[in-house]
Amino acid sequence: MTRWITDWRPDEAAFWESTGKRVARRNLVFSIFAEHLGFTVWTLWSIVAAKLGAYEFTTDQLFWLVALPNLVGSALRIPYTFGPARFGGRNFTVVSALLLLIPAALLGVAVSSPDTPYWLFLVIAATAGFGGGNFASSMANITYFYPQSKQGSALGLNAAGGNIGVSSVQLVMPLVIGAFGLAAAGWFWIPLIVVAAACAWWFMDNLAVAKASPREQLKVAGKGQTWVMSFLYIGTFGSFIGYSTAFPLLAKSLFPGSPWASVAFAGPLVGSLIRPVGGWLSDRLGGAPVTLWNFAAMGAGVLLVWLTSAAGNFWLFFLSFLLLFVTAGIGNGSTYRMIPAIFRAKAVEERGEESEAAIALGKRWASAAVGIISAVGAFGGFLINRAFGMSFAATGSPGSALAAFGLFYVACFAVTWWCYMRTVGVSRVPSLAHARV
Repeated sequence: MTRWITDWRPDEAAFWESTGKRVARRNLVFSIFAEHLGFTVWTLWSIVAAKLGAYEFTTDQLFWLVALPNLVGSALRIPYTFGPARFGGRNFTVVSALLLLIPAALLGVAVSSPDTPYWLFLVIAATAGFGGGNFASSMANITYFYPQSKQGSALGLNAAGGNIGVSSVQLVMPLVIGAFGLAAAGWFWIPLIVVAAACAWWFMDNLAVAKASPREQLKVAGKGQTWVMSFLYIGTFGSFIGYSTAFPLLAKSLFPGSPWASVAFAGPLVGSLIRPVGGWLSDRLGGAPVTLWNFAAMGAGVLLVWLTSAAGNFWLFFLSFLLLFVTAGIGNGSTYRMIPAIFRAKAVEERGEESEAAIALGKRWASAAVGIISAVGAFGGFLINRAFGMSFAATGSPGSALAAFGLFYVACFAVTWWCYMRTVGVSRVPSLAHARV
């Protein structure tokens, strides 16, 4: 069975209302389902590592198990971005979903034996990175389905649905592990993965207009805006995935007797649910101003986490972390809203007019840029976990890591202002003067 759509014109109002909206929504729903499971598998080790007390690993070793999926997932996001354009969005969603069976099954096998060596745990944790790649392919695919005016909300919903997978893991896994043992953390997800792949096969579509060669897509790597946005996305999504995966182990290490397992899911859930709000605000106010002031709030949030971690009160620490999750979620939505606007403006500038060809070029650039930007951003999740691990190894506390995060948010604030908010005469930076970034 093949399903390719050759006539796709979402920016034409009549086509969108009569045909496009229905098809786009159907693809969005099942994209979210598959991407959600990608995030659950990707972040399984955030809970599993905190439950490996019988293996007597050090805190730094446990943070390595949490960090490795982030490292592999970030690297996979670049090739995964090219998947929908090369093979079709529906086809690639099926394959990427089925690949999740590997880390899920290996995890179930590994924790069933008390003799499993640490190096094998590292290898198996690395395979969970397959789930991290799903985000890039899903976002690159959904970009083509929606008109420019609705991409902020659509991409925000798609990303939020995936991001909630982190919360699902941290809500469900402590209960599953408590009832059935640690091996169930892997086996539990296998039937759901099979259902997601089947739904993608039967209900999603491939878009012929999204076809592009990897060589053509990689041209976007030569554009400065790709790397500016990659840097900013480390600060938003890198923070979200880094804090989401680090919080259970961090809270257990700082507050051993606290109910961390009961509340760990709340931060990723809040950060995921508020992500569409970041897109919605950016659709109305522009992504750049929302992103700018959001980084200021993130700086304040990390300062509060540092103060409360030293004060020894778990609930104040938890509430401070919630602020970080809220701001990371808003920033995720606002930065992703900036991407299509930036590359549309650059395409129009290159073509010299706002033609249909220029708009199509801007969409191809934006879709390709998503892979690079999301890959670099996800690498922030690895850096955050390694920073916590090294901070504990060196000082026995997370203080030095938190100080580094605060300085990084200051740098993100400065870069956002310099590239997208400063004025030249009466206009913003000339090349993006007409883009609603």
